[in-house]
Amino acid sequence: MATSVYSINKGINKPIEFKGLKAQYIGYLGVGLLCLLILFAVLYIIGVNMFICLALILVLGTALFMSVYRLSAKYGQYGLLKKAGARNIPQQLTTNSRVLFLSLQNQNQ
Repeated sequence: MATSVYSINKGINKPIEFKGLKAQYIGYLGVGLLCLLILFAVLYIIGVNMFICLALILVLGTALFMSVYRLSAKYGQYGLLKKAGARNIPQQLTTNSRVLFLSLQNQNQ
């Protein structure tokens, strides 16, 4: 009987990483897979052909894996949360340089 051992790499002050997924993306993948399982059960109970159910779930599962891995690679541990938070900052408060503040400081002197 062959057994597989999966290691979860977590060092001190490092995010949980499993098979290339970091931090909250493991949860996103788990919730997505649970939703796909529920969708399969609902479609099967309704009476949709089993092969159509399997094909649909395989396509959606592949899309889920690809999108979650892409998000994990693109944004990293906190990047997606930072991007979501950046949308809530009003444009009037954002600045890309310190020139305005340095000129105010020079005028006071």
